[in-house]
This record gives sequence, C-alpha cells and structure tokens, in this order.
Amino acid sequence: MSEKAIKERMSGNEAVAYAIRQVEPDVMPAFPITPSTEIPQMVSTYIANGQMDTDFIPVESEHSAMSAAIGSEAAGARTMTATSSAGLALMWEELLLAASNRLPIVLTLVNRTLSGPININCDHSDGMGARDTGWIQIYAEDNQEAYDNYIQAFPIAEDSRVHLPVMVCMDGFITSHAVMNISLLEDAAVKKFAGEYHPEEFMLDAEHPVSVGPYAISHYEMEAKRAQEAAMERAKEVILEVGKRYGEMSGRSYGLFEKYRTEDAEFIMLIMGSAAGTAKQAVDELRESGVKAGVLKLRVFRPFPEKEIAEAVKNCRALAIMDRCESYNGNSGPLGSEVTAGLYRNRVFIHAVNYIYGLGGRDFTTEDVKQVFEELKETADGRLAEQQHKYIGLRE
Repeated sequence: MSEKAIKERMSGNEAVAYAIRQVEPDVMPAFPITPSTEIPQMVSTYIANGQMDTDFIPVESEHSAMSAAIGSEAAGARTMTATSSAGLALMWEELLLAASNRLPIVLTLVNRTLSGPININCDHSDGMGARDTGWIQIYAEDNQEAYDNYIQAFPIAEDSRVHLPVMVCMDGFITSHAVMNISLLEDAAVKKFAGEYHPEEFMLDAEHPVSVGPYAISHYEMEAKRAQEAAMERAKEVILEVGKRYGEMSGRSYGLFEKYRTEDAEFIMLIMGSAAGTAKQAVDELRESGVKAGVLKLRVFRPFPEKEIAEAVKNCRALAIMDRCESYNGNSGPLGSEVTAGLYRNRVFIHAVNYIYGLGGRDFTTEDVKQVFEELKETADGRLAEQQHKYIGLRE
C-alpha cells in the first residue's frame, strides 16, 4: 500500500536536497559548481537550521570532495556528494578508486556539458565521460524522478550483492532549476525505505581491521576487476527489486527503462533524460495522425540493459538512438555504439539510426522529434539511405 503523498512545487535541485534531508546521510563533502551548487547550499542550510544531523565538509575542490567521501565511506559512514561537468572530471581518479574499493557512495550529478568551449548548459558529456569508471548510473526525466531515484540509490548501492557507488543524474537547468508539481513522501517512510547503514567491514572497526585501497600485484588485479564487474551485473536485479519495492510504497514503480506506447510501435526513439518528455509529447501527436511511434526512455545506463533493450525493440521497423553527447570516435555517440552492438549480439536486425542532439543546451523540440520519426519511416520504406551520426538542429 502506497504512503500518503505530500504535494509540493519544487525544482530538481530542491527535490534532491529535500530527499537528502529525509535520508540524512552521515557525511556530505562538497564543492560548488553550476548547476549543482544549490544542492550543497540547501543541505548546509538544513544542517544549520537543525533539520538534519549530517556532517557537511566544505573542501577546496571536487577532487577533494570525492577524496573525503572515499575516506568517510571507508570509515563506515553513509556518504554522498553532488557535482557537475568539470567537477566530475576533476574527480576522475577518485571515481575509479571509489568503485574499485567497492564503496557505496551516492553522487548527484547535475548534467552539464564539458569544455570546451566552456558552456554551463545541459548535455550528457560529463556522465558519459565517466561511463567506464565502475559507477552505477541512473538518469531522471524530471524532478519527480530525480527525487525518487535519489531515495532508491542507497538501498541499491549498499546491497550486499552490489557494494558499488551510484550516480543519480538529472539534466542541468532543464530539470535542476525548473519548478514542477511533485509528490513527496513522509520523512518516516523515506527513512524506513533507505534503512540504516551497517557496513559489514569498515576501517574503524577495531575488532576486525581491514585495508582499503591496497596495492594489488598481478596475481590479484584481474580477480578484483572481475569481482567488480560481477557486482555491476548483479546490480541489475537489485535495481529492479528496489524499484518494485519503491512502487509499493509510493505508487511509482521503476525499472531499467520506461516503454511509452511501444507495444505496437513501428518506429521507436530511444532517449535519456529530460528530452524524453519532449519525445513523448511528439509521439502522442503523431499517434493522432496515424503514425505508430513510441519512446523507450532509458533510465539505467550502468549496468547497461543490453538484452532487455533488444527485446523491447525487436518488433519495430526502425529505431532512433538519441545521444546528448559526442563520443569523438568518428562513428556515433556512446548510446549509438552500445545499443547497436547490443542489437547485433542479440540478433535483432532492424534499421537503427544514431542522432546527436542538444549539445551545450541546444533546443530539442517536438518538431525535431517528428522529423526524426519521418526519417525513420523513409529509411524503413527504402526511400532514404541509412545515414548514421546525424546532428539535429545544427547550423550548417
């Protein structure tokens, strides 16, 4: 039975800060960077007002923020932080250490383009740049999902089958600063759902001392990497279990992705983040004109649900794979590479076209979506040659 909903109007940053107050982690080290600055600002205000008992650690950089997070988590404290763009890039070394040391830190990533040229608006180049650091990555479409995803992150990260850090991602400004109506949960329900953190091993356990981050000789390195990968694979079932349990509590269930009008769809757009809402609106309008269009909104990027995606799109005629990030490989964006590889490995042979959109905050409209679906139809009908790695809204 779902808990009583509290109706509120909040930005994405406000919603995540509110969820942080409800979960009440032990430690939050953070350094300000646009557009995530409001999160540590709001949390520090909650702490100053006596509304939560969390140690806030102001540090001199994002590298230091993740270093402090690693130290506190290794000592046995539930820890989180927040950052964006170049802040995540500065954490690069520490991201790998957090994951390889199997520390269930939660990081809110407010997605912003990476330089250069310098730009403070949204794309996914920061999160995608860290896609191979060993972190679970969950993307939100809107403020509600940003709130819900954050609450689910701790039970996922801290599960004994996983013990990996989690990035809770939302689009900068579009989600982080725009205000919308959302449903909040009561404090007690959130605390019960997140539970208390009782690590099996931690550095300050004098009775059972452990070493964190030791030097691994060649005899052990591969086994450690394989164990980390196995944990990432197991994370998939944990994410589904936590999403189902959250649905029973809140009335909002979550999976690896959301299927929107895909059951009979001839043409499907696979997309992540806030632009999924734009795609859904366009699909509704296309359906009214008789076009069988659908949207597959990818929520969980790591672990990558390859088989599940292949199964979800296998009956359509053509698939648009939408990347809000350039991979600079001369062929496609990150999703373009991984989705097509997954389709091939699972023997799903459909037209699959990769598009690049929204870099540096470039507008992505319902008309853009409709144009993509028109091109998919022309490709499937043989009237348009399949052209990969296409940019949407580019000024030629």
